[in-house]
Amino acid sequence: MYRLVFAVFKKMNPETAHHVGMAVIRFCGLPGVRQLVRQFTKPAPSEAVPAMGLSFASPVGVAAGFDKNAEGVMGLWALGFDHVEVGTVTPKPQSGNPAPRLFRLLQDRALINRMGFNNDGMVAVRRRLEKIRRLPIRPIVGVNIGKNRDTELSKAADDYRTLAAHFADVVDYMVINVSSPNTPGLRDLGTAKHLIPLVQAVLAEAGDVPVLVKISPDATDKQLSAVVKKLATLKIAGIITANTTTARQHLVTAPAELESIGDGGLSGHPLATRSQELTHLVRQLLPEDMLVIGVGGVESGWDVHRRQLAGATLVQLYTAFVYQGPGVARAIHRQLADIGS
Repeated sequence: MYRLVFAVFKKMNPETAHHVGMAVIRFCGLPGVRQLVRQFTKPAPSEAVPAMGLSFASPVGVAAGFDKNAEGVMGLWALGFDHVEVGTVTPKPQSGNPAPRLFRLLQDRALINRMGFNNDGMVAVRRRLEKIRRLPIRPIVGVNIGKNRDTELSKAADDYRTLAAHFADVVDYMVINVSSPNTPGLRDLGTAKHLIPLVQAVLAEAGDVPVLVKISPDATDKQLSAVVKKLATLKIAGIITANTTTARQHLVTAPAELESIGDGGLSGHPLATRSQELTHLVRQLLPEDMLVIGVGGVESGWDVHRRQLAGATLVQLYTAFVYQGPGVARAIHRQLADIGS
């Protein structure tokens, strides 16, 4: 069924198609509708995972970037996802980079985006999260936080500190994003020199809310190891491996098409191998009480299982939803049940 829908979607501008899809997701999240849909998508009890002092009904969640403004959280829960990471959210609303800024690589089952943290800002997002927080049944919700584009790097910690204080009482966990390639200079904050004091500033405001750091796949293993070892000395909950990549190796898409698209972060199937490697690497460097969340190229229950074997406690996806549709979580739950049987 979704093949027919996607045949229509792929003729649309990718960002327009996403907005149409979000409208459907919001409908699935309406009272009454969400309980009905959830009956067909919920995971088996055997998938339950304890992490960060929370009980996850399954390891499968939605990565940041899909629901930037916390508008589709309950719809995504209805479709079978048991944690949703909203954002990236910045202190002030911002429109992001000029369009076009989202592109499909159909042959590679991938996306390139240079959205640039387009979001409604922390005040509007918090208002939606407050409503979700009051619901008796809901998914676990995290917020991915980032600095505004016009905030100088020297003052970036102030943005992250403000965001942490603003969201600490309405989310289950928060993620520090210094690894997106689409905000100029942001990845400079990922070096130990800048990152450690920034993380300390967030921890001071987060209170008991678990804090994670999302890392870039484009640094070398040596560079990442040095940063992860320092992060392991702080009271963070864990690390997410990994954000989108600027690399373009081993793609089926023609070089001329890639050149016409230009800059942006690549997600989806081509990122799977690197994300798997990083999950294993980071797991070896972190103490047992810190978790790894694996993201990048997750398309099936077998992908989830492989990330778990590499050391991931939880797994997230985004691009697979675009290519497989709203039934992707349900399909993954069925595959995980077969793997576990």
